Amino acid sequence: MNLTGLVENKFKELYDRQPLVVRSPGRVNLIGEHTDYNEGYVLPAAIDKAIYLAIAPRNDRTCTLFAFDKNESHQFSVDAFSPSRKGWPNYLVGVVDQLRKAGHDLGGFDCVFAGDIPIGAGLSSSAALEMGFAFALNHLFDLKIDKLALVKLAQKSENEFVGVHCGIMDQFINIFGRENNLLRIDCRSLEFKYFAFDFDVSIILLDTHISRSLASSEYNRRREECNEGVNAVRNRFPQVTHLRDVSLEMLNECRQDTTGLIYKRCKYVIEENQRVLNACRALENRDLPSFGQYLFESHRGLSHEYEVSCKELDFLVDLTRAIPDVVGSRMMGGGFGGCTINLVHPRAVDEVRAFVTRKYNQRFRSGPSCYITTVGAGTTSVKLDENATARIP
Repeated sequence: MNLTGLVENKFKELYDRQPLVVRSPGRVNLIGEHTDYNEGYVLPAAIDKAIYLAIAPRNDRTCTLFAFDKNESHQFSVDAFSPSRKGWPNYLVGVVDQLRKAGHDLGGFDCVFAGDIPIGAGLSSSAALEMGFAFALNHLFDLKIDKLALVKLAQKSENEFVGVHCGIMDQFINIFGRENNLLRIDCRSLEFKYFAFDFDVSIILLDTHISRSLASSEYNRRREECNEGVNAVRNRFPQVTHLRDVSLEMLNECRQDTTGLIYKRCKYVIEENQRVLNACRALENRDLPSFGQYLFESHRGLSHEYEVSCKELDFLVDLTRAIPDVVGSRMMGGGFGGCTINLVHPRAVDEVRAFVTRKYNQRFRSGPSCYITTVGAGTTSVKLDENATARIP
């Protein structure tokens, strides 16, 4: 049974009525890492792995959540709630919190969800859960919130209720994703542009299963280092507010005003922003080999200049550099573990997977998990039933 049928049937079993079913995808980021909080560019895509939510209104103020994969439930009142020690309910309750703060009138509801997005692999299962839930409530209670406002609301819920100070990329691509297209987002203006990605190439994610225990503290440190670089450049160029405003020439002119470490951090961000723009031009020119090379260059910068990689990620990327059928590869996400993203010619997928798994096992005595995915559409309703979506007073 597919996931649509699974959550729908479980919902009927628990609550004995027909739900609205929503599909909310995970995401990959092809290039543009650690550029978002520097008001730069990112190039993500929604993928075919997703979370599915079945939901319907109640005739009281009670809200029930059932996490199928965990076989756990959570209940609260739409008028009174607090963070849960279980963790996962907070991604949903936080959305209700933001909707209430924005003045939206919600009734009670029942919700069941399940998914096939690997947890902890950096594919943004948390944003998929938030956005799918926000999308469902928007439809269920006819709130008439536009897409961009819904994105900002979900991001704010994670920032404030969950306590994760994420950027806007994950929520943005979740709702604006388009099948066979990458989406370049300007993280300053939130302007965006689609780029066709209909090449005969497979996207393979290799998960190191390395816990990203350093990611949170080092993420905050990188933000501080970038700010330190901005302050140094601003002494000579007062118009600068973020690294987005800084050219390599400006940075080089200020090189003596800061440390070698801060220079390296800033240099990576400036060059990564340019790589995103160059990669988009390669897509427009149907130049997949050049696009892949920008991924390799991105990883080198992340490893040697921004220093957010680890030996396992570096090993996987180095392995693929020597394989002709791998177009491009790099670490993806905050770093210190997680996945590499690899563009591989379909004829070589099995061979590449077997080779990398064998070599990785020999080196680290464990095997990376391999996920093959495709570029898919953003969040949408799967099954619409008038009885499920009619407002109950």
